Amino acid sequence: MGRTKAAKSEGGSQEEGLPKWAEDEIKSAQFGKPETITRTGYILDIYESDFKVDIQVYEPMPDGRTIVEGLDVPKSMKISDFMKGFVYEFKVKVFTAPLSAKVVELLKTKFDLDMKAIYRFELQELQLMDVESDLPAAASSSEDGDEED
Repeated sequence: MGRTKAAKSEGGSQEEGLPKWAEDEIKSAQFGKPETITRTGYILDIYESDFKVDIQVYEPMPDGRTIVEGLDVPKSMKISDFMKGFVYEFKVKVFTAPLSAKVVELLKTKFDLDMKAIYRFELQELQLMDVESDLPAAASSSEDGDEED
C-alpha cells in the first residue's frame, strides 16, 4: 500500500505529498452538524490518558470502515471501566467535512484514494451488551486440563 512514493513516480517531477493548497483546504475543513449513529462491536484498545479508544464495529461506519482508531471519549465517561473484547452498543457522533471537487480529483489521480470527505468520530454513549460470551466455553475448556502452569 504505497502512498506518496508510488504517487511520485506517476507524477514525474512533482514533489512528494500534497500541494500546499490541498493541504490548507484539508487542515481548514469545516465540519457540519454531527449525525448520531448506533453500531455494535468491541473495544480493541484503550488510551486512558488521551481519552481515546480503538473500536471494531460489525456494521460499517458511514465512510465504509469497520475499525475506528482514536475515537474521542468524553471526559465525563469513566474510561477505566471500559473492557476490551466485550460486545458493546456504541452511539457515535459522526462529523463530516466535505472536500472540494479539486481536492477529491487530486486524491483520486495522484494517490489513488477515493475520498470525498473527512470524518471525525466522537463516542457519545456505550452500553455493554448482554450477549453470551466465551465464559461458559472458557470454564469447560479448563476441564480438559492437559496444560497446567
